[in-house]
Amino acid sequence: MIEYVRGKLVDIETQYIVVDHHGLAYQIFCPNPYTYQKNVEQDVLIYTYHYVREDLVRLFGFKSKEERALFEKLLNVSGIGPKGALAILATGQPEHVVHAIEEEDEAYLVKFPGVGKKTARQIILDLKGKLDDFAPSLFKRDTVALPLKENEFLEEALEALRALGYVEKELKKVRPQLEEEEMSIDGYIKKALKLMLKA
Repeated sequence: MIEYVRGKLVDIETQYIVVDHHGLAYQIFCPNPYTYQKNVEQDVLIYTYHYVREDLVRLFGFKSKEERALFEKLLNVSGIGPKGALAILATGQPEHVVHAIEEEDEAYLVKFPGVGKKTARQIILDLKGKLDDFAPSLFKRDTVALPLKENEFLEEALEALRALGYVEKELKKVRPQLEEEEMSIDGYIKKALKLMLKA
């Protein structure tokens, strides 16, 4: 088991980042690689999960141990694979996911790519009541429940576009059209890019 990788962030792609550790480059798949945009050419510490199957060997990376622990829990849910678990964590707010599971908020969970009503029910069935024990500092049951931000997928998508170099003026032009429908983070990014190319 590789606990973490520490090294220089040398590249960011749509699904993964590349971290150079003394000349050995690690390809690490992340929930939202663009959140590391400000760390390019800097040293980073990424908590990792080494995923091994007959047809796939990959290294998944996370900003915290809590995020990694939730990823592992999600992998144990029937119908959720690594890609689906990463998509659920892509908002960068695992506490909101935990809150949705504890409150049986199916409407929140089905917003994620690949999560339908059946899978959302399975996530709640398998994980409700089993999440605050592995990260009590982050998911205390006795604290006030965090409000779920309106359209946080859109906000994350806009943040990723800012990291790519798009300015506020460009984003303001396309925002009204993006707000017309509910999509995944990737969906918003793709639609925004299409709209900006037409402008």
